[in-house]
Amino acid sequence: MSTQRGEMQTAYRILVASSREKLANDDSDLWDSEKISSDSSLNIVYAGKPLQTAQQYYWKVKTWDKEGNESAWSNTATWSMGLLKPADWYGQWIGNDEPMPGDTLYSQFPRIPARYVRKEFIATHQIKRATVYLCGLGLSEFYVNGKKVGNAVLSPALSELPKRAWYTTFDITSQVKQGKNAFGVILGNGRIAALRMKEIPIYYDTTKLTHYGLPKMRARIDIEYNDGSKSVVNSDTSWEMTNKGPIIANNEFDGEEYDANRELNGWNQPGYNDAAWQQAKVVKPAAQILSAQMMPPIKVIEDIKPIGIFERGPGVYIVDMGQNMVGWARLKVHGKKGQRITMRFAERLKPDSSLYLDPIRTAKVTDVYTLKGKGAEDWEPRFTYHGFRYVEIKGYPGEPTAEAITGRVVHDDLERVGTFTTSNQMINKIFTNAYWGMKGNYRSIPTDCPQRDERQGWLGDRATGSRGESYVFNNAPLYAKWLRDIEDTQAGTG
Repeated sequence: MSTQRGEMQTAYRILVASSREKLANDDSDLWDSEKISSDSSLNIVYAGKPLQTAQQYYWKVKTWDKEGNESAWSNTATWSMGLLKPADWYGQWIGNDEPMPGDTLYSQFPRIPARYVRKEFIATHQIKRATVYLCGLGLSEFYVNGKKVGNAVLSPALSELPKRAWYTTFDITSQVKQGKNAFGVILGNGRIAALRMKEIPIYYDTTKLTHYGLPKMRARIDIEYNDGSKSVVNSDTSWEMTNKGPIIANNEFDGEEYDANRELNGWNQPGYNDAAWQQAKVVKPAAQILSAQMMPPIKVIEDIKPIGIFERGPGVYIVDMGQNMVGWARLKVHGKKGQRITMRFAERLKPDSSLYLDPIRTAKVTDVYTLKGKGAEDWEPRFTYHGFRYVEIKGYPGEPTAEAITGRVVHDDLERVGTFTTSNQMINKIFTNAYWGMKGNYRSIPTDCPQRDERQGWLGDRATGSRGESYVFNNAPLYAKWLRDIEDTQAGTG
């Protein structure tokens, strides 16, 4: 990058190749833009040979300055294509469309345990490249040989079911090995099963939130070997599944319940005994269209520690995070097997220092952890989130300290592009409050609130706020995705 004033780009040239080796030799077997006289540096449209499903491409660029001086080639960069046609999804939607033991689907407050799904696979040669394409609904985490892939949470993004669902893509080359491998998926409820129902079977209730079925998944895992051969692992009935794991309930409004005594140690590693599991079933497709999720994922962006903890009553503690935030609490604890810790969340306290829950309406906003009693235990939920400043803790062994509680701040991983400060501390505080309010409502759609039984993407709210937000965050990826959601909801009459 030049430091000279008035410098500018006058031309560029892009090379695209099918391999790193070809590109290094300037063998642009896919596209050579040749020298283009232009100062454009963004949104250059590829104009080479047709791009193919699931292929990786290598490219580099050089530029010319205002004096006509030619730069060196850039470092090699890559991009990968997703699955471009429905026929590229070789696998099936799998899960179980019928309620499993432990599912409570006949209540206003559905309780659905997480599904654990696994598949073992033998890689016959050394691995060159491995890629997974996954749509796990309502929410999902993918594991290879015991380790979670990526750092996204509450994935995939929300979509307009049953028209469209988003799939995510991960490079798992470093995690797949020659020999035995195990792939695992945890499926949370998210919003696939309606979060609120009447006292009738949810299959017949259309008066509340829409029901799209029970947790399910579709996957394609591509394995490329150094000798040029390939394998593909698809979602089908050879996968095994169970709902008898530690996540015994998960609901975006109500929270998550986790019993550490039900942990399935080694379930996502080769050699695990899954004889008690059931064969996954082919289920009804969750969506007509599967599209690649192009916006940044939701992540844990930062951690904050409490500024105070006090005992409100015998065994009841109030934790003050010092900031109204969106996410959840991470818990560290020592205790006896079977001890049950309950955490509830609120943005404000009543005058008597109890949680002010009236605005939360029917949302239970409660996370429950049952100890296994084996030394230090460290837990946080996977498939829920809360809007809160205060945490009420009951059942904690002894007195919780600030080291025992961590606030995990969660939102879309959008680039921050602007800051604001003045000499007036009141104005600075107003901006800070607005900043936390913006990012707390970035949940793959711009929501109206993160704490009660609503959390919807109302159009009027964002019509007035989106432009102002763009001075703080690069929210273009979020709003581009959301406009697609809006288009998907549009009726045929317009």
